[in-house]
Amino acid sequence: MYMKSQNLKRGLKNRHIQLIAIGGAIGTGLFLGAGKSIHFAGPSILLVYLCIGIAVFFMMRALGELLVDNPTTGSFTKFAEQYIGSWAGFITGWTYWFCWVVTGIAEITAIGLYVHFWLPNVPQWIPALICVFLLVLINLATVKAFGEIEFWFALIKIITIIVLIVTGFILVIMKFDVHGTPASFTHLWAHGGFFPHGASGFIFSFQMAIFAFVGIELVGVTAGEAEDPQNTLPKAINSIPLRILVFYIGALLIIMSIYPWNGIDPESSPFVKVFQLIGIPAAAGIINFVVLTSAASSCNSGIFSTSRMLYILSLEGKAPKLFGKLNHRNIPSAGLFASTSVLLIGVLLNYLLDATAVFTLVTSIATICFLWVWGIILIAHLRFRYLNPKHSSTFKMPFAPISNWIVLAFFAFVVVVLGFTTETRMALFVTPVWFIILVLAYLFSKKTK
Repeated sequence: MYMKSQNLKRGLKNRHIQLIAIGGAIGTGLFLGAGKSIHFAGPSILLVYLCIGIAVFFMMRALGELLVDNPTTGSFTKFAEQYIGSWAGFITGWTYWFCWVVTGIAEITAIGLYVHFWLPNVPQWIPALICVFLLVLINLATVKAFGEIEFWFALIKIITIIVLIVTGFILVIMKFDVHGTPASFTHLWAHGGFFPHGASGFIFSFQMAIFAFVGIELVGVTAGEAEDPQNTLPKAINSIPLRILVFYIGALLIIMSIYPWNGIDPESSPFVKVFQLIGIPAAAGIINFVVLTSAASSCNSGIFSTSRMLYILSLEGKAPKLFGKLNHRNIPSAGLFASTSVLLIGVLLNYLLDATAVFTLVTSIATICFLWVWGIILIAHLRFRYLNPKHSSTFKMPFAPISNWIVLAFFAFVVVVLGFTTETRMALFVTPVWFIILVLAYLFSKKTK
């Protein structure tokens, strides 16, 4: 049974919004990919995460100013349409849907790999399929059910990182002996300097680190279902810098103070090593469970956000009318099932292809698409300020419009860096095909109207 209402239920409480904001700022890349990032850039990886963190914070402040003025679900497509043009709304809305579908495929691929830790003989497509099925059931319940599961998924990640930081700090203060070398903050500059691989190692590490931040804009998608968006959204956005400092920079700083950066295995998680140091024999299992829940959390966010994006695209006449209907629980279930059907392609890919190849390609494509969405947010904010010069708000983006242009230039720089490595270069050739398809679809839809 469907209802034609265009009002989603505001069932997300302040604690849901705050934890969704934290969860969006902590990706699986931190737990699983920290070893590779450190190996690539050395201690300068701290500066990489700081630069990306500053850029996404300004982008989120731009989004926050727009949302406080008009808290609505599917905010990116609405703001793009209103302040840039109908073409921008069409392309951005469908691109954000594509972003999360592709990310969801990457995450269910990762889930299949993580389950191999305990069940090495189970085909990786089976855990992927089970995960999709369970998350769809959760999202079909109520928006509060989505908020609750994200709350607990985020809490698992937060507790793990805090335990690592506190434990690691104690080991450094005690100068704990690690394979004949005492833990010390001097490891940050004593082994080849802060930039051991020079400018190239520092620059190329951006393309690996940026994917860890995708999903940070999810707070904007929840705006239409938040109970008190004018208060909860600014709080969530303003706390992003502290969260990045603690969860990314704090965790990596402690890890590289315990182990010299050149002694960290790029193929294994440094989180596992720290927990093993304090005598936890099941350290690998614990971290594997954490990254499994982190991947499930990302996939859950993808299912939620894609269904809402199809809902708003339908209301704006950019998608079939069926997606604009709500069921008796005020859930856009038609959009939910449509997005899930596409996610099942990921299950098929896991059945047919090598998991590592699938993961690398889809994460690179997702990164470029997310950078498009983030860039559109900044441009929409520029137009908003231009069209409303006397606009007064208690939550304005700092240093606009100069900050907008600096962050846009930074995002362009990251896209260029993606072309320098063979693993990510393919995405630069594949992704434009998606935008060409969208332009043709937009022109066709405009002609039929």
